[in-house]
This record gives sequence, structure tokens and C-alpha cells, in this order.
Amino acid sequence: MKYLIVGLGNIGPEYAHTRHNIGFMVVDELAKKYGAEWETGRLAFTADFKYKGRHIHLIKPTTYMNLSGKAVNYWMRELKLKMDNLLVIVDDLALPYGTIRMRGKGSSAGHNGLKDIEQMLGSQQYPRLRFGIGDDYAKGKQIDFVLGDFNDDEKIELGTLIDKSCDMCLSFSTIGISMTMNQYNK
Repeated sequence: MKYLIVGLGNIGPEYAHTRHNIGFMVVDELAKKYGAEWETGRLAFTADFKYKGRHIHLIKPTTYMNLSGKAVNYWMRELKLKMDNLLVIVDDLALPYGTIRMRGKGSSAGHNGLKDIEQMLGSQQYPRLRFGIGDDYAKGKQIDFVLGDFNDDEKIELGTLIDKSCDMCLSFSTIGISMTMNQYNK
């Protein structure tokens, strides 16, 4: 059984450690843990590994956030996957920092990466892992906040939260979304 786990983010060193790149950080950690090497593929960096009889494909779109749907659509077709076997990891302003939620479907909630995926796939019916980054910014400063680095207090927990996100991705690919949501969405 094949799965596609998509980490959303922006390419380039200036974005590497920003809140908006948490998707990249999670798939980077998964690749590291399972010895998967990143390669340059069409519209994305790609890596893959085997886990409990599953073939896990990871991508980091190279299209920048607001065109992520092009990469997701291409790799879904290339791997001949159903939407149930897709998981998109995304930063979420609506969730407090430290909150991680898996959902089977939902709106883009104004997130440009999700908006583009929704448009390219023609549906909101795809699983996503929402990583809460909070909304601790002044009026008009949302872009500076999401494109800013995690603060020192947030960095204390960041490694543990990324590990939990990795565990949720692997759980999704082995026991499925319902049981994963029951176990982790507290």
C-alpha cells in the first residue's frame, strides 16, 4: 500500500526555520528517522521509505506555498493514489501553538497552500495534519508572523511536537485516519 505525505513550506534558506515551513520540518524528520534520501523530482523534492509493509512517499513542493496544488496533483497521479492515501502537513493559525490535529477533510481556512491543493484536486475531501502555530501577532502582522522563526519558548517544545507529528503520519499510514484521530486528537 502506498501513501503520499506532503509537507507544505517554501523553498530557500530564508524560510527554512519559519512557522510556515513546519510541513517541511516534519517530513525532513521522517526522512531522517527512516534513512530516506531527498532527490529533486518534478515540482518537488522527493524521498521514500518502507514502514510496516507500507511504501511512504514524502514530498516537499518546490513551487512555493501558494502553488502547492500543482505538485500534489502531479504526484497523486504519478503514484496512482486515492485521496484517502494523501496526508498534507500544514501550519495553522487557528490552533494554539502545541496543538496538532488530524482531519479527514475541511476548508482551506484562508491558507494559500491548502487553497491551491483544493483547487487542483477539485475537492476538500483529503486528509491533513494541522500543526498549530497560534496567532500571537499584532494587527496587520500575520505575514511577518508566519514567515518568522519560532520564538525561544516555542523552540523548547518544537522537537517533541515534530516527533508527535511524525508518529501521527506513521499511524495514519498503518491504522488509518479514524483510529489515529481517536488516539491523538485530544
